[in-house]
Amino acid sequence: MLQLIFSVILDTMYSWTRMLIALLISMVIALFTGIAVARSKKLNKVLMPVVDILQTLPILAFFPFAIYIFVFYLPGSIGVNAAVVFLIVTSMLWNIIFGVYQAIISLPSEYFDMARIYKLNLYQRLRKIFIPAALPRMSEQMSLSWAIGLFYLVTSEIFSVGTKNYAVKHGIGVEFVKAAATGNPYLYIYSIIVFVLFVIATRLLLFERFDRFANRYYLKDYKKRKKDRFTFNYFRGRGIKLDEKTRHKLALTARIFFYALLASIVGFIIYEAMPFVNLQLLSKLVGYEGYSLLSLLFSFLRVWGAFIAIIAISIPLSIKVVFLSNKTKRYLLLFQIFASIPATILLPAIAELVYGNSELLAFIIYFLSGLWYVIFSIVATTKYLPESIDEVKRVFHLNGIVAWKKIYLKAIMPGVITGAVTGIAAEWNASIVAEYFSAGSGKLITSVSIGIGKALNVALANNNLLLMGVLLANMVAMIIIINYFVWRRLYNRVNSVYS
Repeated sequence: MLQLIFSVILDTMYSWTRMLIALLISMVIALFTGIAVARSKKLNKVLMPVVDILQTLPILAFFPFAIYIFVFYLPGSIGVNAAVVFLIVTSMLWNIIFGVYQAIISLPSEYFDMARIYKLNLYQRLRKIFIPAALPRMSEQMSLSWAIGLFYLVTSEIFSVGTKNYAVKHGIGVEFVKAAATGNPYLYIYSIIVFVLFVIATRLLLFERFDRFANRYYLKDYKKRKKDRFTFNYFRGRGIKLDEKTRHKLALTARIFFYALLASIVGFIIYEAMPFVNLQLLSKLVGYEGYSLLSLLFSFLRVWGAFIAIIAISIPLSIKVVFLSNKTKRYLLLFQIFASIPATILLPAIAELVYGNSELLAFIIYFLSGLWYVIFSIVATTKYLPESIDEVKRVFHLNGIVAWKKIYLKAIMPGVITGAVTGIAAEWNASIVAEYFSAGSGKLITSVSIGIGKALNVALANNNLLLMGVLLANMVAMIIIINYFVWRRLYNRVNSVYS
């Protein structure tokens, strides 16, 4: 028994080393990317939509690239470990970038005025303004990124393409898959216990200390900046005032013109390319497209079904913890520990509890994947609320349902929308585990009838990169459409009303 426990501890240390390396790489990249994007309008227009899409793509989307670059070009275990670290970075990086970006764009303009007055160079601005300002938001996002990375630890440490299997020699993911494949309950239980102990130790010894260090630079007087569209800036720069109705007409006209121009360009390209089209390939693509859309529809229903349950639980729970409890810090520490226990390691146990019901299992995994994003986003939003909220509640004697309607719900709405965007993105990311998961040695833990996550897994296993490309293209298109037409508008509306 002691030998088994020692083996699990050793494997967990290997995994934690990979996680720490991936976190450090993610922090460095996110820090400079977030600052650059926040301070450059050109980079903002190019990179932020790309980052928004990449954070939503399942980690499986990066498998072919990681395997091709690292496994095929670096010798032995070096390539496999490099691929694992890269895959974990792709799960950790994006929300840290958004955290840094939000911190920099929220800085009061006085800081930049002082930098110009004292003629600070780039290095001095980084050291005295940008990095200190970014640290509190980075600290918030690092904790969440660690939980995300742990979620994909099992998937990252053991993966396969076609008939070729790739696995690190040591890692907690290896132990979990071995326990699931062999049906060894002792190995599974010991692995979970050691994993949880490492999670708690990391939370207390690393993230709690870094959070205390970062919060020394926390600014309470962050100012929100609102940028007008180019159409309105054009007229304002010439001293022309526009009423609200005229603004809407101009914006609508500009939008219609842009989409008409885009449609014309796409139509022209298709018309010119038709003589060179391979009809057999086109027929295959049409079939793939139909299968992809059907798979996307089923996954869409699962994702939103789980999200409705997430909202129903996260809103009252967050309000209770943040506004109505004097033990907020204890609850948040407990939440952070729970959030760091990935659903992937619980898959075999959950599968047993639901008697192999793949749809119910998928719902649970989707739910656990998105829940903490919404809760932590609400908590992060309340951190920046003015202290006068408590005074308003006391002066006007607002309690019960009235306080919920007039204060709590309005205060958390921007956080709910932000959490919805990231939480649903996490659910789509989790589709590769929720809808299809194999423990190795041919043992299948779960497999839904149809879904985008299952389709991606099967396409990769069969080395069908064309189908995988079609699946990812449809997913990206859906993400762009929903983010632009739903979440962005809803966030702007909620933020303007409740800020």
